[in-house]
Formats: sequence, C-alpha cells, structure tokens
Amino acid sequence: MAFEFDKLASIISETLGCAPDKVVREAKLDEDLGADSLAAMELVMAVEEAFDIEITDTQLDQFKTVADLADYVEAQL
Repeated sequence: MAFEFDKLASIISETLGCAPDKVVREAKLDEDLGADSLAAMELVMAVEEAFDIEITDTQLDQFKTVADLADYVEAQL
C-alpha cells in the first residue's frame, strides 16, 4: 500500500474535528490541532485501521507533529 498524505490528513481532520487546511506537516497535534490524550488514542485507532498498521503506546508518545505521524506511517508501509 502506498502512503497517501491526503488520506492521513483527512483522517486527522475528521478524528480531531479540525479544519482540513490546518492539517499540515508542521502542525503540532496537541497545540495546533487540539488533540488531547483521548483524541490521540482515537486518532491512532483510526490510522491503524485505515493503513493496516500497529502503533504501540510507546510510539504514540513520539508523535508531536503531523510529520512525525506521517513519517511513521509511511515507514510501516
């Protein structure tokens, strides 16, 4: 499966309830997009399902920006 940033951006926007134009690689998941710990878990589950990958709790703590998450997903595919 090829990585599609637009697909990830759409999942982030829908899960966090933020405007799609705010989901850029430099955006911080918590400060810029409003992801609290519960929203972050929901986001991880949605990403795991959409891309058929697994993200551990330890890895979750490493995702500070959209780029962090995108790079991880792309590396898993």
